[in-house]
Amino acid sequence: MSLIYLDHAATTPLREEVGAAMAPYLEGVFGNPSSQHRWGREAAEALASARARCAEQLGADPSETYFTRGGTESDNLAILGFVARLRGDGLTPTLVISAVEHHAVLDAARHVTAREAGRLVILPVAPDGSLDTAPLERALAEGPTLTSLMWVNNETGMVMPVPEVAARTSAAGATLHSDAVQAAGKVPIRMDEVAVDLLTLAGHKIYGPKGTGLLYVRGGTHLSPLLHGGGQERSLRPGTEDVAGAVGFATALELAVTERTVEAPRLQALREALEGHLIGSVPGLRIHGEKAPRAPHITSVGIPDLDGQALRAALDLEGIATSGGSACSSGGSSTSHVIAALYGEDDSHAVVRFSVGRSTTEEDIVRAATVTAATVARIRAAGGA
Repeated sequence: MSLIYLDHAATTPLREEVGAAMAPYLEGVFGNPSSQHRWGREAAEALASARARCAEQLGADPSETYFTRGGTESDNLAILGFVARLRGDGLTPTLVISAVEHHAVLDAARHVTAREAGRLVILPVAPDGSLDTAPLERALAEGPTLTSLMWVNNETGMVMPVPEVAARTSAAGATLHSDAVQAAGKVPIRMDEVAVDLLTLAGHKIYGPKGTGLLYVRGGTHLSPLLHGGGQERSLRPGTEDVAGAVGFATALELAVTERTVEAPRLQALREALEGHLIGSVPGLRIHGEKAPRAPHITSVGIPDLDGQALRAALDLEGIATSGGSACSSGGSSTSHVIAALYGEDDSHAVVRFSVGRSTTEEDIVRAATVTAATVARIRAAGGA
């Protein structure tokens, strides 16, 4: 039985080129970048080079890029750090987020507004990807506002209208954060072209090392640190830097951005082929966000009269890796908040997310679709359990 990995939105394997770039800093160049001797200087030079390489790919300045330990930390630092900074000035901002944000944003926003007695505004999102921005306009007119809008939804692949929202927040003098974890290497991201003030990236979504991330902070945007104990990352993210991780992240980001114009169309063709096979062979199947602009690598489907966990487990037994949505909350049995936001709290469709990647072939797509259709038919015949 051949194994087919269709869960690249959850995590990706480390690229050989990335591992090779990291190797010298895992084995020989071990110095602390804060040390003043030659061992430390060598590590500091590698760290500075990695930062400059990341900034170049984002259309940013190196001084605007901060290395973190992943997407969740970057999201939390952006939201909690921004609110803490304003609270230090005696201000309480309104937080505006979309209804389909990753839990790293959603839960951070809920936490800080409950704790600081602030206001949280959640923007409805329609199945076609359209965003109700009327509550945003009202919030912008009322006082200090931080808006967080993900660039690509991690469960459905919907591309959110970040440039349009950025234009509105910028004109109002407000601040915009975007979780772009699923967007890197899939859609264009340039900070010199879009007025995003804070941007989150994660290494393990682009074939880089796990536990690596980046937070872009536009010049003039101020955050308070969440951690204390050192001056690393210009005191915003203290702690001895992971030089090997930074080098690996920079290499992965360079490859993802450079190869996007070739790889993204290939992934989209595979995704569309998979959807075509499934629509033709699984009665009642629904593609989530089908009419919305979507990133090339993710498709999420809903199937009526079926238990989602049973279907995903059966596919796993067939050697096919899928998920029900965000890997960060896949252990729960409740309906995804993203699907509930799009289709209602009472939606009972079984949800399966397929996400293609560098290793995915046309043969994989055909087999995955064939096995999925047969498995759905078998489970339905057995009563849907």
